[in-house]
Amino acid sequence: MSRKQTVGWTFSGVGEMKVWLWLVALVGGLAAVIGFPLWTLTVRYEGRTYNIPQAVPERPVALVFGAGYWPDGTPSDVMKDRVEAAVDLYRSGRVRKVLFSGDNRFVDYNEPGKMREYALSLGLPEEAIALDYAGRRTYDSCYRARDIFGLREVVLVSQRYHLPRALYICQRLGLDAVGYGADRRPYVHIRSYWLREVPALWLAWWELWVTRPVPVLGDPIPIL
Repeated sequence: MSRKQTVGWTFSGVGEMKVWLWLVALVGGLAAVIGFPLWTLTVRYEGRTYNIPQAVPERPVALVFGAGYWPDGTPSDVMKDRVEAAVDLYRSGRVRKVLFSGDNRFVDYNEPGKMREYALSLGLPEEAIALDYAGRRTYDSCYRARDIFGLREVVLVSQRYHLPRALYICQRLGLDAVGYGADRRPYVHIRSYWLREVPALWLAWWELWVTRPVPVLGDPIPIL
């Protein structure tokens, strides 16, 4: 084989290797993009998510995530079910207090206050309620539960589509968390909720591992 042929074969081999490396990287990237949310949303937290109050490990506080309500003040079905689930946990003796965390950036919009109002109507004692008015996002609620309210162990109360992301965030932030599912009825937009969790999970990963934003904080408010 001539030197020219040898050089040509070498360049060809290097080119093929680069193509294979790009293909491997592409396949690996696609597997991560699909696999991470699929694993997290399906089986990753099966052993830490419960549907029966009596099965939930005892924790001092239930952290209830905010959900919207209608312009006339009526809580959405999602909000109602979360509050009702938290009340069930309290009545079952699984938690001693309930922390309602939600958005209150605007004068005429108060998720924690609305959850408190509904919880009181269900018979939850006032002394068992704590409010977090700066829980604008799941990330903020979990972060503030740790840094403002001094919690280390919590029961997260939300629907099945949302609990995996909340558990993932708490796990990374060092909170010992379990989840209690608040799914009590069919939800009109449930498919879009599940689809929304895929980019939301990747955003959570990015914030937890790369940008690490600090939410609105303030003076500590221990609730235990």
